[in-house]
Amino acid sequence: MSKKKKRYSNSVNSALLQKSIRKCWPIFLLPLMIAFAIGFIYPFFSGMYLSFCKFTTTSDAKLVGFVNYKEAFKDKTFTHAFWYTALFAIVSLVIINVVAFAIAYVLTQGIRGTNIFRTVFFMPNLIGGMVLGYIWNMIFNGILLKFNTNLLAKSKYGFWGLIIVICWQQIGYMMIIYIAGLQAVPEDIMEAAKIDGAGRMQTLFKVTIPNVMPSITICTFLTLTNGFKLFDQNLALTGGQPYEFKPDGTIVKTTEMLALNIYNTFYGQNTSARGVAQAKAVLFFVLVAAISIIQLRMTKSKEVQQ
Repeated sequence: MSKKKKRYSNSVNSALLQKSIRKCWPIFLLPLMIAFAIGFIYPFFSGMYLSFCKFTTTSDAKLVGFVNYKEAFKDKTFTHAFWYTALFAIVSLVIINVVAFAIAYVLTQGIRGTNIFRTVFFMPNLIGGMVLGYIWNMIFNGILLKFNTNLLAKSKYGFWGLIIVICWQQIGYMMIIYIAGLQAVPEDIMEAAKIDGAGRMQTLFKVTIPNVMPSITICTFLTLTNGFKLFDQNLALTGGQPYEFKPDGTIVKTTEMLALNIYNTFYGQNTSARGVAQAKAVLFFVLVAAISIIQLRMTKSKEVQQ
């Protein structure tokens, strides 16, 4: 068979294959859509419905309207957890991104042992959140044992303990993203800046950072959402302790974050509050989604088109 006939035959086969794929795409997509519906869509809308119900099990759910949402807003433990989580998310966002970018910047300057440093910094991200929390709990207890005190039992020290744990875990992961962004900065732009006489700091803030904005967008999104969704480390490290007694008799866990507050409400002694916990979960979803969308729009608007 001649080369022309082979090319023609291959092109015909390719065209037939593309046509068959266009006709059969629902067959390939259907299992994915079914799995998505079972694993996400049904639980999501079921949870939305249960947030308007009073129940102990899903089989005895009774509609009560917006009562659960009213109770959620009245709950002082929920409002405390919200502001505590917001502060934690902001502080962790700044520290993680600044340190991760600084490390990534240093490791892209051609120093020796770069790959070893990358591996070492990334390794904490491979440890599960619950295990990580217990490991650091033992570390803190071992260090503070000589002082005959448990600083994690104090609210402000528990906060910084959580910050240390989340930073230690996530800095390496964000560093990898920043390294990818720094390596993607066009060399001709960097050379043009040097020719124009720009110094190292001018090049960093006027050239490098604007061109790394896509990586900053991703890392900001991840650290912000991870800060709000933190659960495992909070449960393992402090468990929400210490307690604070309000004048009205309400007991507030001073280091309890939103996800842990929802968990404690749902699985607490008062099983009739499960509807309130579900309402808190819906509010939590709306909050994180709204903040994420605002953050993405703000950072994407500053990205440089190359």
